[in-house]
Amino acid sequence: MTGTPAPDQPGALDLVGIGIGPANLSLAALADGVPGGLDTAFYEQRPHFGRPGGPPVEDAALRVPFLADLVSLADPASPWSFLRFLRSCDRLFPFCAAERFRIDRAEYDAYCRWVAEALPGLHFGHQVDAVRWNPEHEVFEIDFTRTGADGRTAAPGRTRARSVAVGIGTEPYVPEPLRPLADTPTVPVVHSADYLRHRDMLLAAGHITVVGAGQSGAEVFLDLLRSRPEGREGLHWIARTEAFAPREHSGLGLEHLTPDYTRYFHALPQDVRDGPAPRRRQRHQGIDAATLAAVHDELYRRSLHGGWPDAVLTPGVRVRTAGRVATTRVELHLEHVQQGTRSRLTTDAVVLATGYRERPLARVLTGLDPYLRRDAAGRPRTDEEFRLLLDPSVTGTVFVQSAGAAGPGPAAWHSASILNTLTGREPYRLPHRTAFTGFGLEPRDAPRIPGQDRRLTPLAQI
Repeated sequence: MTGTPAPDQPGALDLVGIGIGPANLSLAALADGVPGGLDTAFYEQRPHFGRPGGPPVEDAALRVPFLADLVSLADPASPWSFLRFLRSCDRLFPFCAAERFRIDRAEYDAYCRWVAEALPGLHFGHQVDAVRWNPEHEVFEIDFTRTGADGRTAAPGRTRARSVAVGIGTEPYVPEPLRPLADTPTVPVVHSADYLRHRDMLLAAGHITVVGAGQSGAEVFLDLLRSRPEGREGLHWIARTEAFAPREHSGLGLEHLTPDYTRYFHALPQDVRDGPAPRRRQRHQGIDAATLAAVHDELYRRSLHGGWPDAVLTPGVRVRTAGRVATTRVELHLEHVQQGTRSRLTTDAVVLATGYRERPLARVLTGLDPYLRRDAAGRPRTDEEFRLLLDPSVTGTVFVQSAGAAGPGPAAWHSASILNTLTGREPYRLPHRTAFTGFGLEPRDAPRIPGQDRRLTPLAQI
């Protein structure tokens, strides 16, 4: 585990961030406001900020309120808040008049770009190649490569830091049965992250299948539906979930996105955390209710003249295998999860709205491999403060920005927690309690939650 901070070293930064997605952008923004200042640098291989998994269509709805920006839930007075962004472009009054609590992704992305372009200490076009621990000087050494505007290597570099925050984000997930097809240029199987780039090609296809029941799947299906001629839509939408269900928006339901739930979940046994959680995922990874309503309205409108649109929606289905038919067509072998029945679907194009997975840390952290503590599955372990568990000889700290903090909402609290741990003080006062819900049966000797005098007694202690 991490120990005490390393002694001061000439030229050693307090913190180096690897990757500049929303999570590390939040960390950089809040680090900029730490009293007394922190010496930081953040590196990103892309030439500019771009939120991974951008919206497939322009009017895509964001999942969180505007207050859940990069900083406000930790520091509402931060100069890097969404409201400060609106003021900078003279849009506070129009925003107020619009009475919008939730903002669309295009506006949120514009806000993040505003922060990324103005915040000091961000270095785009810098690819981190290796992170090593230098036991003699008790610092991390970070090797990077600067790239030119054309993407070619320009010059290598190295910096040193007492702490590192890894926030390399997520990458599009392609299910195993479809990976060979997605890697074949002549077969139109694309991830929803690339939907806009391939949209014209997809619209020219005779029949299109959308796989996945999340927000991206619904947005893609709706955009395709609106763009196809009535009666000749040629669309099929399939998903593993039991229904095309709305995302949770109730107050108590959203408490599963609070720090209280994060702490509860981190304390669960590893096998429980690794177990299936379809209902929990569906609560917060379902579809915005307005999008679902728009899909139904469009289908209903196309039935007004007595016919049914040529669009099939089938939940509860998984893709077992897939292959090519002739040169460019795709055959999906399907299985209904509840019925146990199997079928084949031949289609001209497939859009995979199958989400994202965290990028593996192995490439960046190979140099630290001898010091890592791993779980039974061989994964690097972290503690409740988001620190990698390292050999006690390593006095520096490596923080890990998980995918849960990569999106809006948890990011500000996650970043403030890291900075409180990093500094050994409390530059950001965080609440001890964030939810009305108590997520577990606490033992008698557990610390009392402020404002909650009554606690349940576990049956084993009665």
